[in-house]
Amino acid sequence: MNSEVGDMNTPAANVASARARSPRKSGITVAVTGAAGAIGQQLLEHLLHRCEPGVPDDSVGVLDQARSSHVGPGHQIGKIIAIDMTRAQTQGVTWRIADVRDPTLAKRLNGVDALIHLAVDWSLEMPAADRTSLNVRGTQTVVTAAAAAGVGRVVLVTSASVYGALPGNPIPLAEDAPRLASPEGIQSDLLEIERIAENSRRVHPGLDVVVVRPAALVGPGVDTVVTRHFAAPLLLAIRDTSPAWQFCHVHDLSTALEYAALGKVSGAVTCASDGFLSQQRVEELSGLKRVELPASVAMATAERLHRVGLTPAPASELTYVMHPLVVSSAQLRASGWRPMFDNEANVRVLVDEVRSSRVLAGRKLGGRDAAVAGASAAGATVAVLGAAAFVRAARKARGR
Repeated sequence: MNSEVGDMNTPAANVASARARSPRKSGITVAVTGAAGAIGQQLLEHLLHRCEPGVPDDSVGVLDQARSSHVGPGHQIGKIIAIDMTRAQTQGVTWRIADVRDPTLAKRLNGVDALIHLAVDWSLEMPAADRTSLNVRGTQTVVTAAAAAGVGRVVLVTSASVYGALPGNPIPLAEDAPRLASPEGIQSDLLEIERIAENSRRVHPGLDVVVVRPAALVGPGVDTVVTRHFAAPLLLAIRDTSPAWQFCHVHDLSTALEYAALGKVSGAVTCASDGFLSQQRVEELSGLKRVELPASVAMATAERLHRVGLTPAPASELTYVMHPLVVSSAQLRASGWRPMFDNEANVRVLVDEVRSSRVLAGRKLGGRDAAVAGASAAGATVAVLGAAAFVRAARKARGR
């Protein structure tokens, strides 16, 4: 059911009164899908701090009826519209209740200049078919609806992981490097979203489609294969490989999305903290010790776990703890964007967040339980092999 909070027509007398007591908002209207989610809520708070003061939201719709929906660089944000299936507690924005997969979504985008699409599930909890329906069909519907509603710009969020973690990756990767991730699991959805963006630029030439590719996200409420890796009792290290760890804090992603919505960047851009950390430095910062395995053992174990349904993440996920994947954020940097968090701070945030969220069904989880519950391929591999080693040691002790 579609409904809306705080965006009803205002009588002419009230509009005149609002115009007399406050200057007309000159900024653009930005909509955010998935606004009730953890990342969406943080983006709304960030945008509210950037929002120009002016006429209350309930009169902007009438005052701005004649304005153009074109969004050029240099504008500021005047109004924020939050779109989701439920209304969250954030005040100061206009809530419009809608499912991004609903073909009538265009009606909810009336008056929107730029749309940031965050109704994408990066987690491990949702069944694969439901996740793909939300991620892929939802993105296609959003782009089509935006074009139909005359929205000037759509900002999509995928991940730097679409480049794939390969032994020969240069450091850093160029933003126009080929996307070589294995099309499995969440990567399949993200690659399809990238394809939708490319097609949309051809099908809807009047719509500016920007794709933001953050490095591994950290921050409050973030739950991904990377955060689950740090929920394991040990960090998996693959023998004879050289991973390079790079992160992106949700705050820095929010700033990047603001830049994209305002037209300061275009095309596809990467977003990450400067540089990278070695495996050894990550272990030092996290306080987690490593378990080192040959690649053949780790990949075979992860593949078996995935095949029997013990982990939703495919074995190909392990490449991200084996090989470098570092991006430059070149376009964002050229536009003036700078990250607030460095990689060392991000590791500390990640570890604190993982430790505080190890609760399932009201029960405090130990490290091994947390790794197995909805585990990433790396976390599950560590947990299962660690359990097997414990059993072997116990059997050996009993045999003495």
